[in-house]
Amino acid sequence: MIRGRRTDQPPRIIVTTSLAESSLTVPGVRLVVDSCLARHPQRDASRGMSGLVTSAASRSSCVQRAGRATRQGSGTVIRCVDERTYAAAPARPAPEIATTDLTDAALLLACWGAPQGTGLRLIDPLPADSLADAVTVLKSLGAVDDDGRATDDGRALARIPTDPRLARALRDGGPLVGSRLAAEVVALLGGDLRLTDADVAGAIVALRNGRRPDAGRWARDVTRLQRLVPSAPGIGAGTDAVGLVIALAYPERIARRMERSADGARFLLASGTRAGVRGSLADAGWLAVADVARASGRAAAGSGAIIRAAAVISEEHLEQVAGPLMTDRVEAQFTDGRVQARRERRVGAIVRSSGPVRATADEGRDAVRRALRTHGLDVFTWSDAADQLRRRLALLHRELGAPWPEVSDAALLADLDGWLSPELDALAGGTPAGRVDLASALRRLLPWPAAAQFDALAPERLEVPSGSRIRIAYPPVDDPGARPVVAVKLQECFGWAQTPRLADGRVPVLFHLLSPAGRPLAVTDDLASFWSGPYAQVRAEMRGRYPKHPWPEDPWQAAPTRHTKNRAARG
Repeated sequence: MIRGRRTDQPPRIIVTTSLAESSLTVPGVRLVVDSCLARHPQRDASRGMSGLVTSAASRSSCVQRAGRATRQGSGTVIRCVDERTYAAAPARPAPEIATTDLTDAALLLACWGAPQGTGLRLIDPLPADSLADAVTVLKSLGAVDDDGRATDDGRALARIPTDPRLARALRDGGPLVGSRLAAEVVALLGGDLRLTDADVAGAIVALRNGRRPDAGRWARDVTRLQRLVPSAPGIGAGTDAVGLVIALAYPERIARRMERSADGARFLLASGTRAGVRGSLADAGWLAVADVARASGRAAAGSGAIIRAAAVISEEHLEQVAGPLMTDRVEAQFTDGRVQARRERRVGAIVRSSGPVRATADEGRDAVRRALRTHGLDVFTWSDAADQLRRRLALLHRELGAPWPEVSDAALLADLDGWLSPELDALAGGTPAGRVDLASALRRLLPWPAAAQFDALAPERLEVPSGSRIRIAYPPVDDPGARPVVAVKLQECFGWAQTPRLADGRVPVLFHLLSPAGRPLAVTDDLASFWSGPYAQVRAEMRGRYPKHPWPEDPWQAAPTRHTKNRAARG
């Protein structure tokens, strides 16, 4: 903001943009109030849009404003920030090459024989991401080959003085809608004319009738562009025809209405971006969008973006221009433990129709594999038998190594075909995951002939002196420090001196010795030491609490039993 006055006029306030940093001068200006903010274009590559954003002005810009700022003489500047904020501002503005769309520049470089700027000494290097996006666009237009060199079509587009996408719309749109209408649409979009409610077709009607102050310049641009392409009558004017030209330039911005509200409508673009629009275009089912920018407020319809230029397009015309984006395929997903498939017709991210179908075997297997990669083996319900078998295998692999297989999540997921192939076929055919027998599947991993020793090396149960066969609780697969555990009543182990060992004698069993009520009394992997030491204290504490059960003073000579004293006496 600039305040100035002349001696023969009352005080006045002049509000200006960054234009005040240039050589512009206004008589009488002596005081400059600088917001220290700047509006600059910023490209959103992920959503294929750009827009003006407000951020702190660079210090060099602030210095330029203070020194220049339309004054013809000395004066005063007031900066609306504290010194700390000013010092934290960037030293100089980002170069335009870092924020602009590089499609036009990339085509010119390709035509000059320097694809992607190869061999050129540039003041600022071309941003790799923006350049890659530009080359992708040019390839989709057929303007460059796989090596980035300009094609004949690319050179033809470069001779049209507008953005390559608009040049393509002018060249290919002429035969479809007529060279005059194609030139009118391209002249409007390339001239960056302001639009009412983003309506390109409405703006063209107003320009034709001379109802806009920029109609003369637009008409001259139309005549100039029309000379650059062969004359063609096409299908004539109309809102659908305008949308067809726009879609030729920006097929990835074809949009379908998702929601309608009092404040406008929200559309989904083929690129995946959601954007809002108000006015008459909010009633359209499909739009061809020429310009979309980041925004907030009611006009964005809660989408974070706003459509700034578009026209209605029919589905018939949509199919003429969106061929590479159109797909008709079956999408199979593994959901809630079952393969479910739907046939979807899409335009990019837009689903045109969707209905349930039966997945093929390959589609089903792919769906199961994707689910396993995403969610791991938790997509299955592990039975006790399957979990125990896996734990036994894990212990042998950890202690003995080959040929015993690794059964971690990563190892099993990497070798699905080696142990789960029949089950994958069953799941692909519609069998629920809850009915898959993982124990049988894991047994395919047992190595032969070593598998004959599996039950001896890692038995499922352990026989104790009382004759009971107690199940061994093997440690979890992902807990290598844990031990196999046998929880058994103390009385069933009287006289047992040698602690059993598993995995060819490498791993001692850890005993949880229990009371008659099943509560832990002692934990040991050295039974001989327990009977000779801690047992006496356990006996003193427990004999009064459980008088019906044997608590002999000498456990070495007592008969192991799982019964009470009276029951044991009856035999």
